Amino acid sequence: MTEQSGGAPKPQPRAPRNGPQQTATVEHLTGAQSLIRSLESVGADTVFGIPGGAILPAYDPMMDSGTVRHILVRHEQGAGHAATGYAQATGRVGVCMATSGPGATNLVTPIADAHMDSVPLVAITGQVASKAIGTDAFQEADICGITMPVTKHNFLVTDPAEIPRTIAEAFHIASTGRPGPVLVDISKDALQAQTTFSWPPTQDLPGYRPVSRPHSKQIREAARLISEARRPVLYVGGGVLKAGASAELLALAEQTGIPVTTTLMALGAFPDTHPLHLGMPGMHGSVTAVTALQKSDLIVALGARFDDRVTGRLDSFAPHAKVVHADIDPAEIGKNRAADVPIVGDVREVLTELAAALHAETAAGRTGDYAAWRELLGRWRETYPLGYDLPEDGSLSPQQVIERIGRLAPEGTVYTAGVGQHQMWAAHFLTFDKPATWLNSGGLGTMGYAVPAALGAKAGRPDATVWAVDGDGCFQMTNQELVTAALNGIPIKVAVINNGALGMVRQWQTLFYNQRYSNTTLHSAPTPSGVPPQPSGGRGTRVPDFVMLAEAMGCVGLRCEDPADLDATIEKANSINDRPVVVDFIVHEDAMVWPMVAAGTSNDEVQAARGVRPDFGDLDD
Repeated sequence: MTEQSGGAPKPQPRAPRNGPQQTATVEHLTGAQSLIRSLESVGADTVFGIPGGAILPAYDPMMDSGTVRHILVRHEQGAGHAATGYAQATGRVGVCMATSGPGATNLVTPIADAHMDSVPLVAITGQVASKAIGTDAFQEADICGITMPVTKHNFLVTDPAEIPRTIAEAFHIASTGRPGPVLVDISKDALQAQTTFSWPPTQDLPGYRPVSRPHSKQIREAARLISEARRPVLYVGGGVLKAGASAELLALAEQTGIPVTTTLMALGAFPDTHPLHLGMPGMHGSVTAVTALQKSDLIVALGARFDDRVTGRLDSFAPHAKVVHADIDPAEIGKNRAADVPIVGDVREVLTELAAALHAETAAGRTGDYAAWRELLGRWRETYPLGYDLPEDGSLSPQQVIERIGRLAPEGTVYTAGVGQHQMWAAHFLTFDKPATWLNSGGLGTMGYAVPAALGAKAGRPDATVWAVDGDGCFQMTNQELVTAALNGIPIKVAVINNGALGMVRQWQTLFYNQRYSNTTLHSAPTPSGVPPQPSGGRGTRVPDFVMLAEAMGCVGLRCEDPADLDATIEKANSINDRPVVVDFIVHEDAMVWPMVAAGTSNDEVQAARGVRPDFGDLDD
């Protein structure tokens, strides 16, 4: 792996094991042996999966591989999320494997997740014998048809001679341009048949030519708009991390003095602690970041896609702003918000050329003056900082738990998160100053992502401490992968933020459904009268008991429900590095995520806290 500037590894396959200039060698092998040899040759070192009938021929030669490590997961969804976590943490292509039918369909959620978040993933599935395809054979499913909307590309291979070329093309497509998942479905008879293996194969992708170099005219026009602006904002998306462009982003921000917002998928692309950083925009973004975009006169969008969680009601988003939109995927430009200056290209190259163009603007005496804008943003940041109240009953605050985990964690810790309140609190109260330290499911919002993603991240970066911040709802979806972690010597750490409920859904029920808590309480069943019980915050009947469950799966189980014990419990978890650790943090059930922009409303209606709308001097507008 080559590491790009700024510490963010850019997704790419390794060079073939015998070097890129090797002479093609021909061997007589089975299709299954050819598959494993191809994986070795593209540099894959870890595969997450489960064997089954149709893929079984591939598992036999995998035993003989000296370079491909297979990690046996407990559910195919875990394999897909683990491969995603591996890819996000390392910048390399993640690989997962499953059998036909239900094995393949269990991969659909993580494939869709990787598609939404532009993660380089290759999913290899077995398929029934080619002559049985279309006959409703046992464990047959048209996985190519099923995943077509959520893959960058997919292949059905029925000829064993096509396996090396297909694997090489799959890794190339997954890791270049806008990264994404590629599915390779291989029939069982193709795996069993004899074939010849030749490497390197000749790739044939005539319609695939991603543009990486931006057009110079568009760069010059963007530089002109930046020089003329008075209230510009750099709106940074996950594409900056995918491009390995963190150093270039930092250089441009410091060169220009333009404030920066980083989306949920871009946390760590720009240091949280930098004075130009405004925080995360969006539905639960900081007041300053949300309002900066709303009142800007120029938005420079870098590897971002103007999704609904950032824009709020689209027709009222940033009404006075011109837009420079740079993205590797031309389909994203103008999809949601028209761009005054569209730039198609790799964000790293865009930033490099934009910096040069701005130097030329400065040399010509044209320089933007943003001092008054930064001063105004500074006042907003001081007036409406992120914060939280401690519970009056002396119980644990979930924000406090997450904040202390971040303060006590070793330097360079990688964090994964599930989806919900704990995800937003982690985004707010952990500090991300480096790329590839924050992994989460942004676009699809997949509950159950955190534990298997942490497993994959730790497998890819064994020297890093990896904390999974999970909710008690998310945790109960995929916690079986703790068995995988324990048996494979992958010592992740899991913080279960246990409020006894599906917290984010309960928050919406509190705010918008008159506190009618229908089916969001996790620790008890509805009463005979049908009246839903109040959540216990984990203090009542513990079903399941997460400490006992963790120990049953080969992990260390800890529990903390007293703020006085918080630091000691976290430090004990940090000190255990020979087994996975699960900490059950019993937190107050009524804590909410603020700030908030209610779904379907304008970002102008951001609330700093419940019933508290910030006053920017224009409340009558």
